[in-house]
Formats: sequence, structure tokens, C-alpha cells
Amino acid sequence: MNLLFWGITLGMLGKVLVVVAVLHMHHSLVQESRIDRTVLLTYKQERVMTFIGLLLIVAGYLMEVYFYSPTALFNCEGAECSALLIESEVSQ
Repeated sequence: MNLLFWGITLGMLGKVLVVVAVLHMHHSLVQESRIDRTVLLTYKQERVMTFIGLLLIVAGYLMEVYFYSPTALFNCEGAECSALLIESEVSQ
């Protein structure tokens, strides 16, 4: 595995961490007894959208890994990666 794989993976983990933080914050706010019904309904709707966002993040990560895995850029090491990147830039 090279830098591309770790970059994609760490980016996905960072996004998932943000989603988990939002869900935790919403859970804490829902437990608050001084919130009116309208705000509570909004938090529940945002929670559903956050779960959908989490599913899209994970699906996008899986598609990126699947797309890049057969390529040489995903499996290269060191100077080989630099040569492949230069070659791809020249061919475009």
C-alpha cells in the first residue's frame, strides 16, 4: 500500500469522525429537556441526513479503493510512484 491508499483511508476516517461527533452532539441535545418540539424534530431530521451522509462517505471510499486497486499507482513504492505520476502527467 502506498501514499494514495493511506491518503484516501485517512480522509475517509476523518470524515467518519466528524459524522460521529455530529451524531454525539445531536444525541446530547435531544436528551436536553428544555428544547421545544420543533427543534427536536429538526435534530431528528438532521440525524437521518447524517446517517445518509455516513453511508455515502463509506460507499465513496469503497468505490475509490476498487477503482484505484488494479492500477499501478495504488501498488507502487518510492521512486516508482514518482515515475508513474510524471508519466501520467505527460500523457495528458
